[in-house]
Amino acid sequence: MSLLEQTPLSVLDLAPIRQGENVSEALADSVALAQKADALGYRRFWLAEHHNIDGIASAATSVLISHVAGHTRRIRVGSGGIMLPNHAPLVIAEQFGTLAALYPDRIDLGLGRAPGADGATMRALRRDPFAGVDDFPERLAELRRYLGTPEPDQRIRAVPGQDSHVPVWLLGSSGYSARLAGQLGLPFAFAAQFAPAHLLEALALYRREFRPSEVLDEPYAMVGMPVIVADSDAYAHYLNTTAQQKFLNLHRGRSTQSLPPVEQLDWTPRERAAVMQNLGAAVVGDADGVRDGLEAFLQQTGANELMIVTDVHAREDRLRSLELLAELQRG
Repeated sequence: MSLLEQTPLSVLDLAPIRQGENVSEALADSVALAQKADALGYRRFWLAEHHNIDGIASAATSVLISHVAGHTRRIRVGSGGIMLPNHAPLVIAEQFGTLAALYPDRIDLGLGRAPGADGATMRALRRDPFAGVDDFPERLAELRRYLGTPEPDQRIRAVPGQDSHVPVWLLGSSGYSARLAGQLGLPFAFAAQFAPAHLLEALALYRREFRPSEVLDEPYAMVGMPVIVADSDAYAHYLNTTAQQKFLNLHRGRSTQSLPPVEQLDWTPRERAAVMQNLGAAVVGDADGVRDGLEAFLQQTGANELMIVTDVHAREDRLRSLELLAELQRG
């Protein structure tokens, strides 16, 4: 059995908004993607918190998790992630405790340390932009206390949330969360879908620092990565220009709404290098090419699970890519 056949596959979605369309259509696309992933046997469907970005409709992440979970049957639904510095731990415990009560054994809580917003947006979130994130371990411990078995002298409890034991993951794109996840014995997810440069270093650090806990006996690392599978290699690379345009426009300070694929991109060598750095972990091609690429990636990283980002413009192309990838995984 190949490494790919042994490795669970999951999906990360940012509810991308296509240029000229609205949020309702973006959310309908997310539900359709989750239902397809559910039917094909993918393990998880996660949604990411971003604010003040015109191309992403998943800002109210907990609300969208509930909507997606209510329209699927089996797949685990969660956050990839909730940016904990933006929230009171008690509120997140109550939200995810409620989700766990509505959808038992199907909810994951992935947590990020970065605020995921600029200074003005942080102020709008009622967060001091100069406060930093140095208190993340304390916030995390508080949140886990609200989700765990109540302590005898605990004055404040999350209702719902207390004693729900919602699975907590730490997410990151550098070594900080990798080290913390290892020290706490928590599962770790690396965001190679946009920042692959420190992937191998972070995974090695996580495994080196890992201490067994009541959650895990041994390290469990998931890697987020861009993957596009199409019926031909040329068409897959054509579809990939949507993601390339998104990162290009991000670097240019322009709208990041989803654009149709193009035959050729108008970019400078420096811009191309910057975009390729963001998308350095991408595996794009026909079935044979993607199989070989993912086998090599798994051999190199030892990832326990892959969380796939398929950022293409048309719904039918996203669904087709999930179908083809599921066929590869089944062998």
